[in-house]
Formats: sequence, structure tokens, C-alpha cells
Amino acid sequence: MNSPYSKHFDIDAAITYLTTPGSGLLSRETKQWRQQRDQEFHESNTTLREQQAATLNSCRNTLGQFFNCQTSNVFLSSCFSFAFNALLAGLPKHYKVLLLDNDYPSVNFPTIISGFEHSFVNMDEQLEANILDTIATFKPNVLILSIVQYISGLKIDLSFIQELKNLHPNLLIIGDGTQFLGTDLFDFSNAGFDAVLSSGYKWLMAGFGNGFILLSDQLKELLYADIQKNYSYLNNQWMNKSVVQLCFEPGHLDTLAHGTLQQALLQFEKWDYAATVSYTQDLVGHARVELSNRRLLLDSVRNRRPQSNIFNIQINPNNFQLLLDEGIKCFPRGSGIRIGFHLYNDHTDLEKLLHIIDTKVK
Repeated sequence: MNSPYSKHFDIDAAITYLTTPGSGLLSRETKQWRQQRDQEFHESNTTLREQQAATLNSCRNTLGQFFNCQTSNVFLSSCFSFAFNALLAGLPKHYKVLLLDNDYPSVNFPTIISGFEHSFVNMDEQLEANILDTIATFKPNVLILSIVQYISGLKIDLSFIQELKNLHPNLLIIGDGTQFLGTDLFDFSNAGFDAVLSSGYKWLMAGFGNGFILLSDQLKELLYADIQKNYSYLNNQWMNKSVVQLCFEPGHLDTLAHGTLQQALLQFEKWDYAATVSYTQDLVGHARVELSNRRLLLDSVRNRRPQSNIFNIQINPNNFQLLLDEGIKCFPRGSGIRIGFHLYNDHTDLEKLLHIIDTKVK
């Protein structure tokens, strides 16, 4: 079955694009919007510069509606990493933080060097049980994790996050959504997370230079609490912005980059986002069966039900160049080759990959 969405993307016929976990493609519609916007912005008689605040507010509104988060709790950023470091800076320094062993370096490294007392959870097929066991002994104030792991594709059980929040309402749960958002339906207000942060250049297909933060009321009130109490000393010109907004959104944000993010979300809506999710999950399900039958999946993924759009194929990473020569866009990660299926992929892409693995990979 051919993808009903591939016609919206410029993909060379010789290329099988399976490296969305590294960087997603922009749709033709989004690229056209960018070109027109950029041209108009640099004309001397434009009014777009004066519309900066309105443009960014519109992006926040779209994000809030798309992920069911009140707009006042949506903040924009140039990327996940900048936003995450700003969030860490606002947490009480005595907090204990629970991390996943071998999680994304931009998650674990800033947390560790920020000086928080921390502990690690072993990341295997029993991940959720491991988290519960470590919470019982370490008693953290905060759990920080990637919703989908960048190397293995291991995905946290989202129903577990809801249950965990019910069991431990005071535990702050912070998620990196960069390898997740754009692949599945997500209702932030009912998900159990206190913060989800993301860049837009992967599965959201929004290019570089944009990201965002979704916050719960609980965490929003806690961040930079001491500064919020003494907010009155700030210059009056900033009194229309909260401390949290000033910390997440210092300086000027790029309206082209965040406008691109908004357009990508609006394009998802035009396609019926739920339909794109259903399509890709069907394709991912077929890929899981075929790769599992060939014993090419990590045990930590093969023995779990939650399945992300990412697979780490357990073939020698030295086969990377072979796959590239065959037109397969992928990337070596960990003990294998990382691929991912998005809405512009189809069963033909999967069949081509499997044929190369069956006949040419050593």
C-alpha cells in the first residue's frame, strides 16, 4: 500500500527515507509557506516585523489546541535543550531526580552537572517496574525521561505515567517528547506529565530553530518560586510577562521558525492527525512483525508492547555504508542501525529494506 501522504513531500525516487529519528522532512505546503514568508519578511514595506507578538501568540494557541494544554502554559524555545536547561535552573536545588540509565545525553548530562542528587533506573523490558522499585527506595522529587528512546526506540507505557501520577501526585514527571510527538495522539492535560518539552525538527516535520514546553499548573507555580515572590523589583517594561516566560523566552524568538512549527501542525490537522497516526502505526506494526521474525530487534523492545516508530535493527553497524549505497537513509546507533517509519513511508519502503537485509547484509 502506497502512502496517501507521500505526494506532499519531495522525496527522490531512489531514496528510502527512514531517518526521521535524525531529522524529519518538511511537506511541500510547509516549505512553500516558509519561502513566501521569508521573502515577504525581508521586504522593506512589510508589516510582519510589527506582528511578532501576534505571530508567536498564534503559534502558542495552535500548540495548546493540538496537545490540549492551556495556552498560558505553553512556552516557545529555539530547541529542546535550551528549554530543558531553563527548566532545570528553575527547580529547587535540593530536589532528588530520577533518570533512566543511557537516556538521551541532552536529558541526563545537564541534570547531572546541575548538581541535583540523582539516581538511575535500569532501562530494559521491565522499565516501568524498575521505575516503581527505584521510587520506593530513592524517593525522588522528580522523574525525568525521554518518552521514546533515541537509540533503541523503547517507548514508555503512557498509561503507566498516568497511574504513576495518581500514585505519587507530588512527584514531578518531566518528559522529552522530541522522538514521540508527531507519532501518536497526545493529550497533555490528562497524560500525567508536569512538563513535556520538544524540538520540532523530527516527527513534527517543522525544521530547525523551534521547540516548545508544555507545563502543568503544579510545575509552573514551582519554577523560579523565589524569584516569582520578589517579582516587583523587575523593570516595568517586563510586567506584562511572567518570570517563567522571561526565563523560557528571553530575547527574540524566530517567527519564521515558529511559524513553520505552526504550519506543520496545521498541515497535520488538514490531513486528519488521527488518520496519520493510524496509518503509521499500521506500518510500524508490520515492520515489527517482519523484523522480529528475523530476530533483528533488541530484547528490550521485542518483549514489550508499547511500540514507537523507531527500530534499532541488530545488524553490524558496518553495513551503514551499504544501506546508504542502496538508497536507505538511516543511521548507526548503539549495536545496530537505527531507522524510523513516518507518514511519508509505506510498505514498499519496508519491503525494500527487508530485501536488502535478506540478500546483501552480512
